[in-house]
Amino acid sequence: MVRILTQQYSIASHYLAELRDIQVQKDRLRFRRNLERMGEVMAYEISKMLDYKPVDIETPLGIASTQLLVEQPVILTILRAGVPFHQGFLNVFDGADSGFIASYRHHKKSGAFEIEKQYSVLPDLNNRCVIIVDPMLATGSSLKTSCEDLLYEFNIKELHFASVIASEEGINFTKRNFPNAEIWVGDVDNELTSKSYIVPGLGDAGDLAYGEKFKGNKS
Repeated sequence: MVRILTQQYSIASHYLAELRDIQVQKDRLRFRRNLERMGEVMAYEISKMLDYKPVDIETPLGIASTQLLVEQPVILTILRAGVPFHQGFLNVFDGADSGFIASYRHHKKSGAFEIEKQYSVLPDLNNRCVIIVDPMLATGSSLKTSCEDLLYEFNIKELHFASVIASEEGINFTKRNFPNAEIWVGDVDNELTSKSYIVPGLGDAGDLAYGEKFKGNKS
């Protein structure tokens, strides 16, 4: 199932508007913070889907019956643009394990590109709820190259993908390749450029958060 936050009015629409705004983007700190806040909102929404157990808590004046998470999820992100978005999830799931995947677009002279995965640092994902966070879901090929091997290496109990902005093509590609995953996005745009950037999108999230890459740098 695909869940789109901006289909309902909430503060997420305000954060997303600032992320897209070319003037607000000049404030790099605010851009990172808005990615983080989108992560916090999305983590809260995903938390409603997780398993809870009843517990009794002792207060200074008595006993209160409440619900606690059965288990914290594992939060994975794709470097580098995913770092502030990932932090937003950790602000909500503050006891979660984390994992990091390094991959990049290798551009050819023709203008086409391939996704190359360099390395990953992961906890044990067996029988865990896993949330993979990446701000932009363009074609979906980065997600597939970075994450499909996880389904063979681990017996993942529950899988969620979270992005701030996705293209329709990226969503359809992800649904075909990960049919059992829940997909969470802030908003959906319907156009991709010839270089597979989302339009209207918001630009290069990594560059806006951390500065432009040296053109000879792969990451």
